[in-house]
Amino acid sequence: MTGGLLTRHAPAGDRSGRATTTLGLLLLLVAAMSILSIGSGASGVSLPHVLQDLLRGQEIEARDRLILWGIRLPRLAMGLLVGAALAVSGVLMQGLFRNPLADPGIVGVGSGAGLGAALAIVLGPWLPAVLPTLWLVPLAAFAGGWAMTVLLYRTATRGGQTSVATMLLGGLAFGALAEAARGLLTYLADDQQLRDLTFWSMGSLAGASWRKVGAALPLILPVLLLAPLMARGLNALALGEAAARHLGIPVQRVKRLAVLGVASATGASVAMAGGIGFIGIVVPHLLRLATGPDHRFLLPNAALLGAALLVGADVVARLIVAPAEMPIGILTAVIGAPVFLWILLRQGYGLDLQ
Repeated sequence: MTGGLLTRHAPAGDRSGRATTTLGLLLLLVAAMSILSIGSGASGVSLPHVLQDLLRGQEIEARDRLILWGIRLPRLAMGLLVGAALAVSGVLMQGLFRNPLADPGIVGVGSGAGLGAALAIVLGPWLPAVLPTLWLVPLAAFAGGWAMTVLLYRTATRGGQTSVATMLLGGLAFGALAEAARGLLTYLADDQQLRDLTFWSMGSLAGASWRKVGAALPLILPVLLLAPLMARGLNALALGEAAARHLGIPVQRVKRLAVLGVASATGASVAMAGGIGFIGIVVPHLLRLATGPDHRFLLPNAALLGAALLVGADVVARLIVAPAEMPIGILTAVIGAPVFLWILLRQGYGLDLQ
């Protein structure tokens, strides 16, 4: 009798219904933010006006078509990709390290990408003109982030086993070295290069184009699609590595896939949009408060919330100082830091030094 009741009713503490409802609400939020992004900007081109012309059978003016299809739509696509990638990467890192304060920067992607971008900006004029300048910085940033992550992963792996603690501490050391090298390049840079370095480090979607979206898509989309397949492994890792192995989880494979997935998705995001912080650490926190820690629901919900938040922040960045544009990294920091502090104090996370 008891078994029948258990099969018909959700167990105590089950949040699957709430998670499903949250998923639907987040889909609506992404749709609303997308419509707002397409219809917002300093040019004065409004989405209702364009739709009205289409319904009347009138051809869209060349200027309006250029703004919508050449600027706003690729910017929206890039915002959705980058926001989802950063949020999912944050969930993967927090699950892997079993620490709610972890973020994608732990594996060295951000510091490596920053160093790669600085090398391209400062030393680019001295290099042979093999690549267009438009692509040199993104490719150098992605290569730097990927190289730093692979180096850190190899350093933390001994005897076929990856030490999470070594990866955490090694990430701090490699990050410090990368920041020191970037500081030296900043010291050697001229005025224009300093402006380029500063603008890149603050993050922006202003340079989005369909070609960049096409370059980022094969690096980000597979991670977003395959990440939910790691949900069972990440749930088991929350019990500890020994317990996860007893449950039949290939722990080393989960670690490797998580690290390489974060390197690919975050590396592409940083390369295309620059430094955008707090999405990867705040989004998982907010969703855990709403739907719990189950990665089966956390990963898809994080992708949607991260995409909606970044697109919404980009809309505000375009409108708040129009016709100029505020770097989006400033907004995510201004919004994300207080939210993170609130969550930190609410949950009572701390360090036990005794």
